Amino acid sequence: MLIYIHGFNSSSQSGKAREMAAWMAARGLAEAFVCPDLPHRPDLAIDLLETLIAKGRGDAKLVGSSLGGFYATWLAERHGLKAVLVNPCVDCHVKLAALVGETQKNWHSGEEYPFTEAHRDALIALQVVAPTRPDRYFLLAETGDEVLDYREAVARYAGARQVVLEGGDHGFSRFVEYLPAILEF
Repeated sequence: MLIYIHGFNSSSQSGKAREMAAWMAARGLAEAFVCPDLPHRPDLAIDLLETLIAKGRGDAKLVGSSLGGFYATWLAERHGLKAVLVNPCVDCHVKLAALVGETQKNWHSGEEYPFTEAHRDALIALQVVAPTRPDRYFLLAETGDEVLDYREAVARYAGARQVVLEGGDHGFSRFVEYLPAILEF
């Protein structure tokens, strides 16, 4: 099973999730692909992802984008799984701290919710300071990411397989080109 983990305020309807689902389906692998709509609360998102991992046959494989990369790292460490990280968020509790007290809105569902200290505290609890087995990770980053500094991910995942591309954006504009490499990993 391959679990695609979307980013902050996103969903299974994100561009990358739809591209990966279509790519897998075109190769007869639709049944192996899962992309849940995650709850906005990090603890509930992790509970949902761990339930999917437990129900799967064999080891799950993870692909996480942005906040999804943060979650994928925690899950990979906890369960000994492989993870592909696409422009992942590093130190999300710090990056999102300024949002505490603000109302957030999911880009696809329109759901609104307050981002609270409890959200930030849950992210702190999920923080992985350094991967214990860098060989289980494949980092895909673009230097033109306007949301996150790619250099933080390069440093955090030192020793992991890394592809760092000039330009691009937070959405990782060349995602489809790397689907074969993702599946190979």
